[in-house]
Amino acid sequence: MKTNLFRLAVWCFLTALSTMTMAQKKSFTLEDLNFGGKNYRAMQPKNENYGWWGDQLVRIENNTCTILNPAKLTESGTISLSDINGCLDESDQVGYLFGVEFPYPDSTLVMLNNGKKSLLYDWKKNKVVWTQTSGFDISSWSKASRALAYVDGDQLFVIDGKGNVNQLTRDGSREIVYGQSVHRDEFGIYKGLFWSPDGQRLAFYRMDQSMVDDYPQVNTFTRIATEEPDKYPMAGEKSHLVTVGVYDLATGSTTYLKAGDPTDRYFTNIQWSPDSKSIYIQELNRDQTDIELTVYDALSGDRRGVIYREHNDRYAEPLFPITFLPWDSRKFLLMSQKDGYNHLYLMDINGKQLKQVTQGPWVVLDLVGFNTKRKSVVILSTEASPIQNNLYEVSLSNGKRTLLDNGRGCHANTWQEDGRHTSVLSASGQYIYDNYTEPDVPRCIDLLTLGKKDRRQLFAADDPWADYEVPDFSCGTIKAADGTTDLYYRMVKPVGFDPSRKYPTVIYVYGGPHARNVEARWHYMSRTWETYMAQKGYLLFILDNRGSKDRGLAFEQATFRQLGQVEMEDQMQGVAFLKSLPYVDADRIGVHGWSFGGYMTITLMTHHPEVFKVGVAGGPVIDWKWYEVMYGERYMDTPATNPEGYEKTSLIAQAKNLKGKLQIIQGLNDKTVVPQHCISFIEACIQAGTQPDFFVYPGEPHNMRGHKSVHLHERITQYFEDYLK
Repeated sequence: MKTNLFRLAVWCFLTALSTMTMAQKKSFTLEDLNFGGKNYRAMQPKNENYGWWGDQLVRIENNTCTILNPAKLTESGTISLSDINGCLDESDQVGYLFGVEFPYPDSTLVMLNNGKKSLLYDWKKNKVVWTQTSGFDISSWSKASRALAYVDGDQLFVIDGKGNVNQLTRDGSREIVYGQSVHRDEFGIYKGLFWSPDGQRLAFYRMDQSMVDDYPQVNTFTRIATEEPDKYPMAGEKSHLVTVGVYDLATGSTTYLKAGDPTDRYFTNIQWSPDSKSIYIQELNRDQTDIELTVYDALSGDRRGVIYREHNDRYAEPLFPITFLPWDSRKFLLMSQKDGYNHLYLMDINGKQLKQVTQGPWVVLDLVGFNTKRKSVVILSTEASPIQNNLYEVSLSNGKRTLLDNGRGCHANTWQEDGRHTSVLSASGQYIYDNYTEPDVPRCIDLLTLGKKDRRQLFAADDPWADYEVPDFSCGTIKAADGTTDLYYRMVKPVGFDPSRKYPTVIYVYGGPHARNVEARWHYMSRTWETYMAQKGYLLFILDNRGSKDRGLAFEQATFRQLGQVEMEDQMQGVAFLKSLPYVDADRIGVHGWSFGGYMTITLMTHHPEVFKVGVAGGPVIDWKWYEVMYGERYMDTPATNPEGYEKTSLIAQAKNLKGKLQIIQGLNDKTVVPQHCISFIEACIQAGTQPDFFVYPGEPHNMRGHKSVHLHERITQYFEDYLK
């Protein structure tokens, strides 16, 4: 009896202790969870920064850089911020070491920037050996010649390695644009300056947009509102003209590539030949059905010819420049989706396909780099799972693939300016530092060695949410509306979930091209706002419908010429799944999304008004004829060639069907989805007698910046609290 009483007492004590521990768990605020919040950084998994000095690993901290031998992980040197600043005048002091580069594998030189000057510091000799003016918003530096190309006051300049300044252009303006990204950042384009490997020639974009109509953006912060027009080529309207110039450092002359009439053509994925004598460009027709890989003589500008062609009846979309083999300058790798999935093809410089290097019902996400000794290439792919990103070594001789990482999660989470992952690979390709995450792993960094199975951990982040009430994050699949295709979803259940209750449910939707919302990252890549809503008692559901990325051409092109329709069918399959769950309140389903997701929100609200009680649409597309040329025409063709598709997908005629509570939110100075979209929809609602709510952020672009994002998400949350809960 006494034993039983003792056990009962212990059980009561432990239960009470557990209850007290649970009660002590903290609740999140938007200042914790939103990226504009005051405490946001503290709530993110900690990180460490690494780089490469040749094959030596460098741990980069605020005040020091530590050189590590990757074979033994022993320290072989330290670079100190205080030592660097001891070599500089007070006006040239460097504030921190984040962002340093080691441009020369065989030299102890470190590249630093203080916002006004670039400096090369010899960390063995403890002296600054070279400086150059910097601080330009648009610039590109050549490590080979130490020349800097930059744009200043709309004109293009080059400073050579000795400090001599050369002005290349004099007609630059808002209509004649030099050295910047063109074609509205589509086709993988992110810059407009391209140095040759030897640093002696600069290729650059020139964009004439004088024929493109102005969209009348307005600055409302002046005493009397003033016009700040933006060149915005809408689908079916006149687009800009792009040419490519080549500046020669030795002669000081500029030659333009003789590409012919640039009207209705796209010049993408510029790549230099290893000998710096030729330029390769993947050119598209305006209909985006035909790719031509064209070669130009860099000195004369002459067009040498088209060495490769690719056609797709719907659209072809080159996103990666060709990549030459470091051990054979007569061969290169081409990325293409021509077999239905993005894969690597080995080609020679005459355009002959030598072999398909990778193959299978999965996609190559990136070509990370090469191992010259092993004659292999390192890739990032979805082979292990459509929601994973994993590193593989691929032999170019036999195509054998070897998994390099642990086979779970999403790896190589270190992006460069161009979105590539090449910085994770050492100079010889022997080592990789792999920053990765898994659904239950906030962050780890491992050191991988090609040819060896061992993975050595460099860093593991603690869970920054350990002291907080955290919802349950899960992932699964349902069938698409076609009955065969698997679609991945993420579910976030309310904090303190009780399966006997019925919960209001919010579907977060994007659904458009070039995005995945569900990945095998920490919490299945859940947006932190979902946690905030789960804390307030909502269930969140996120589904990647057909049309989203990295699942192959058939999956992505299912939406061709009818954006929003197949996506809506798949999202309604998600609704059917939710309604089958006993803990989902079918009478309290809401939907929220931004940009394409804003379009999908209103599409769902107006096509299925009986299902969705509340919606919040941010920066929504309303009619694709008001969207830009490159993206809009790729997926919809032009309004003239696809009038039925544009009419079917427009939401103007659907305004009369609105029944639930809909809030539309718009950045007043949005240059991506211009305000004409939502204003036109509101006018249609007025004519139809329906009643959406509307909120504007003055001066803000497509997404709210800084702390305004906290205000935005509090507003979104409150709308659901007011009308769905």
